[in-house]
Amino acid sequence: MQELEIKLGYTFKNKKLLTRALSHSSYANESKQSEGSNERLEFLGDSVLSLIVAEYIFTTYKDLPEGNLTRMRAAVVCEEALCEFAKQFDLGSYLLLGKGEMRAGGNTRPSILADAFEAVLAAMYLDGGFEVAKAHVLKYVIPMLKTLEPTDNTFRDYKTLLQEIIQKNPEETISYVVTGESGPDHDKNFEVEVRLNSNVIGKGEGHSKKAAEQAAAKVALKLMGEEV
Repeated sequence: MQELEIKLGYTFKNKKLLTRALSHSSYANESKQSEGSNERLEFLGDSVLSLIVAEYIFTTYKDLPEGNLTRMRAAVVCEEALCEFAKQFDLGSYLLLGKGEMRAGGNTRPSILADAFEAVLAAMYLDGGFEVAKAHVLKYVIPMLKTLEPTDNTFRDYKTLLQEIIQKNPEETISYVVTGESGPDHDKNFEVEVRLNSNVIGKGEGHSKKAAEQAAAKVALKLMGEEV
């Protein structure tokens, strides 16, 4: 744990927070850990991450319109990006996984690494505050943003593209609803519907909720006649 703290550049006052952030649901279930898994921390970390990135690109790219800012944020908070951030400090080596998940190579699974990155971020936020979390995130986000062309639309994701189309009609609202979850902890499969108001306009599946949402948005875009 101390080795990971050195890599993070931060020493936790409450070590239990870091342990929880590293605890996958498969480990928590097998060990009957009273603290639970990192899923709640992941939920918080997702919001903290989005705020940090939004604030940074808003203050840094002063002349860009909202659409470009949205696409830039999407590029650096997606599962692929977070997985790469996690690999930079070898987060997978410190994850606490159930035996089945470990045998299945869960410590290299992109969705697990991305979720764990968010959970660790939330733990740092709760333990050290916003500035500590911000410094951690920007170490990885700033170099990636420098590789992106702010006016290039090629890195927008399907959810962002769908949102941009729908927001042209302010009375319309988009929501994503998990309709199914199956499989063991080491190989979960999620089913998601994307709804325009109350109407289902796309369905998707994936090994994480985020992946399933992206798949559903892609289906919706195709139905709308968009090239994806």
